[in-house]
Amino acid sequence: MATSLEDLLKRAVDAKASDVHFKVGSPPVMRIDGELHRMQDLPSLKPTDTEAIAQAILNPRAAEAFRDHNEADFAFGRSDLGRFRVNVYRQRGSVSLVMRRVLPGVPSFDRLGLPPIIRRLAAEPRGLVLVSGPTGSGLTTTMAAIIEQINATRPVAIVTIEDPIEILFPDKMAVVTQREVGVDTAGYGEAVRRAMRQDADVLMLSEVNEPETASAALAAAETGHLVVAGMHTADPVDTISRFVDFFEPASQRTARTRLGGLLKGIVSQRLVDAAHGGRVLACEILTVNQRVSEVILAGTEQDALLDMMRESEFFGMQTFDQALLGLVEAGQVALPTALPFVRNTHEFRAKAMEAGVEA
Repeated sequence: MATSLEDLLKRAVDAKASDVHFKVGSPPVMRIDGELHRMQDLPSLKPTDTEAIAQAILNPRAAEAFRDHNEADFAFGRSDLGRFRVNVYRQRGSVSLVMRRVLPGVPSFDRLGLPPIIRRLAAEPRGLVLVSGPTGSGLTTTMAAIIEQINATRPVAIVTIEDPIEILFPDKMAVVTQREVGVDTAGYGEAVRRAMRQDADVLMLSEVNEPETASAALAAAETGHLVVAGMHTADPVDTISRFVDFFEPASQRTARTRLGGLLKGIVSQRLVDAAHGGRVLACEILTVNQRVSEVILAGTEQDALLDMMRESEFFGMQTFDQALLGLVEAGQVALPTALPFVRNTHEFRAKAMEAGVEA
């Protein structure tokens, strides 16, 4: 490959790309504001090119995982380029890579466009806060902003359990310990159990994706910790359903009881193309009160929680439709852009027209 990896990554950073794809038979591809752009001035990559890139950046643990499973996740960083989350895998027998850029520092709540209620959730002394969204929706950044808010404002001990570590947190008011799955600990569940013996006040789990982690997160919240955890789910209703489904059917009612008593809030998010370039954040937020706890216990959350979020602005709740309508009214998102993301397009159009927004 005539162009070095460093030069390709610098080009991606200068273009403000979020991801760079390396695949045999195609030039490198950058994702900019959600859209893919091939580096057409470069030749298509050969098998030796992608193999050389992988060998240059694989750390020993990731190299072993790649040999054993033909795929691996790890973090890669250079002082002049920043940090990247890397997934290396095989497709049709050749090596492919996707490198996701991790922006330096942690954006503030205001810069991210997070609603004010998130500050209150970050100030909770104990309980469970879930942050959800599809891949590429800014999940990691939002959780990092919550942890950085705690780091800057509370004299507590924070333990993050991540796969991989993407954003580094220097100690501020808090003491922050960061542990990487597969490097510093065998898995999320074991790391959570150990953290409860390490004088931790706050735990952050980059992902809840299996029963042991879900059970450990509840146990930590029950013993007086604040647990902030990520899930790749669509909205608060889906998040609750998926979390409960991690437990065996015979244990699900107990899991609902525990979750209803420990959950403080769910922040679900999507990134939407902005009217003037870039993307903006739309959040659906559920905060937990007695009524919400009762609905979680009863297992009737599908319609009931949507109604509560729609009607409980006083408690900081909002639906995606309400968040998107606010963005449309503010001129940040065009009406046609918002429509594919809303639940009730007819009602959304009507409300936008009432606000004086033309399609």
